[in-house]
Amino acid sequence: MRAIRFHEFGDPGVLRLDEIDRPVAGPGQVLVKVAATSFNPVDTGLRAGYLRQAMPVPLPHTPGVDVAGTTEDGRQVIGFLPMTAPGAAAEWVAAPAELLTDAPRTLALADAAAVPAVALTAWQGLFEHAGLQAGQRILINGAGGGVGGYAVQFAKAAGAHVLATASARSAATVREQGADEIVDYTAGPVADAVTEPVDAVFNLVRADDATMAALVRLVRPGGVVVTATSPAPEDAERKVRTISMYVRSDAAQLAQIVERIDAGTVRVDVSARYPLADLARVHEASEAGELRGKVVIEVA
Repeated sequence: MRAIRFHEFGDPGVLRLDEIDRPVAGPGQVLVKVAATSFNPVDTGLRAGYLRQAMPVPLPHTPGVDVAGTTEDGRQVIGFLPMTAPGAAAEWVAAPAELLTDAPRTLALADAAAVPAVALTAWQGLFEHAGLQAGQRILINGAGGGVGGYAVQFAKAAGAHVLATASARSAATVREQGADEIVDYTAGPVADAVTEPVDAVFNLVRADDATMAALVRLVRPGGVVVTATSPAPEDAERKVRTISMYVRSDAAQLAQIVERIDAGTVRVDVSARYPLADLARVHEASEAGELRGKVVIEVA
């Protein structure tokens, strides 16, 4: 079968298309014929070797933590795969059965690869960590990215007032997803543009210490900052909690998200589609800052 692998850590040029044996499902696994995977920023860190200590992967390694495909018994599924296991940038992947859930019926199967990792990050960040409630004000910093698009939709559906940072390139999409206010982060510091306190900040962009401290100061006493990237300083005096989160695979949560997609209350935004052989180009575009939203890598 065809698979994209890297045999050494390095720049996007280390990604190459190999012909390898089809995997064999082990205990608790099922074999999935892959329709598509997607690009996630963690793929860059794994490929470049920046995450070797936190997430050691054996070489050669096949990337792709998102999978959308069909099991050998004909079930169409999606899932968020273990980050250090062989991924779904291949024609077949052996996936833990407990991590898979039925794919949305209302999407092309390949496009469903745009859901698992980013939607689960948004869901867990908002509801498990921030404890978002109806009527609260939340700032989503990085709303134009893959996680941000789902976070805006989930927060709005939960009854929150959503402030979302976005550039002119993604502002229209973010507003369509439900943002009540758009903050143009290219016009100046985000903290300077937010004039009223918020109950929560969900941070999805890398920022320096001063910027993160400014985001904490935007939160009213007793509120929370959840960050999926750069850490935020504590503010014990005002009882503002700061949480650094890491997404985990959860098939039950993913099934709830799929229900909302099929009901038409959550939209899946696929900004671009590339064939498997062009995965290195996607990594190059990411490092050049040229990607917006969620990019699907079509395999089948």
